[in-house]
Amino acid sequence: MKPLVILGATGSIGRQAVEVASRIGVPIVAVAARTPSEDLLTLGLDHPNAAVCVVEPGDAAGHFRSILGQRVHFGQGAITEAAAMEGVTVLNAVVGSAGLEASLSALYAGNRLALANKESLVAGGALVLDALESGGGELLPVDSEHSAIWQCMAGESRADLARLILTASGGPFRGKTRDELEAVSVEDALAHPTWSMGPRITTDSATLMNKAFEVIEAHHLFGIDFDDIDVVVHPQSIIHSFVEFSDGVVKAEVGFPDMRKPIQAAITYPSRVAVEHPPFDLVGTDLTFEEPDVATFPCLALGYEAGRVGGSAPAVLNAADEVAVAAFLDGRIPFLGIADVVSEVLSQHDVFRPDSVEAVAAADEWARTAALEAVGRMPR
Repeated sequence: MKPLVILGATGSIGRQAVEVASRIGVPIVAVAARTPSEDLLTLGLDHPNAAVCVVEPGDAAGHFRSILGQRVHFGQGAITEAAAMEGVTVLNAVVGSAGLEASLSALYAGNRLALANKESLVAGGALVLDALESGGGELLPVDSEHSAIWQCMAGESRADLARLILTASGGPFRGKTRDELEAVSVEDALAHPTWSMGPRITTDSATLMNKAFEVIEAHHLFGIDFDDIDVVVHPQSIIHSFVEFSDGVVKAEVGFPDMRKPIQAAITYPSRVAVEHPPFDLVGTDLTFEEPDVATFPCLALGYEAGRVGGSAPAVLNAADEVAVAAFLDGRIPFLGIADVVSEVLSQHDVFRPDSVEAVAAADEWARTAALEAVGRMPR
């Protein structure tokens, strides 16, 4: 197994990746985070041979340098350089569109990219696929749903793939009406019933935007039309996705929620490494499935719309959502306002075909400005 670079090392996925690396004996050669923290400093001390990268060190630069010496590196360029280290697996768990450049850097360097950063494929899917082809690297998904599909596709021909069915937990507001969602709090939105994630991803799960992003990712990862990607609500989060083949056979990847499994699968592929785990037992467990309520949770439909339009629309979708979610978490707009902001920004956007990181960034910047203006117009 190749040494591991962990981008977004202090977030939920990053912390679990550190745990996985420790239990299977994979050396960590670089860790990175956007801002300095005691957690990142501790990681640097626990892994004395690893480079430590901080995008925005602020006043902590001197403190980090005094403790870690020349192993610490600052700025966005530090992350892209870490992703391009020779002969490594790069686990990209950066939150937001900032992860795109690191993904491209890893793939152009011919590295394995274990991708947990949704925005790389959502905002820059065509660029990522070009980098994959040009650099000769590997792109393996870490999201539980896409990892499930990837594992179900092992040994299968893409030509035999008929349909993908992504499962969604439904989030904390499953079954609620729009009237009931009028006054929900940030604390309510962050109370996810099955997964432990960061605040933006958890909020996106509550709006179903997270699933919208996953539909766009699946389109790029598996080369399948949007009409052949379905979403079903599965509150127990035990079946992570279904793959239907042309002969009617359906495969599914099944297991109790545990992000360490898809993380480990992406690191150890094509092998499996034995670890202690409780035996899987479904006895007494009910598995239920529901149609998603797109009238109450319109973000899923917005995602399909942006994905089908293509071009810069998915990047705008992502950026507008990031601004809207931040505004909700700060108490500046209500929960239902997230979809309203995203819908308004998408309706204003003149779609173009981004052919570079700079072009994606331009769409991202435009969308953020438009979203901030929409937030400012929204009654609190």
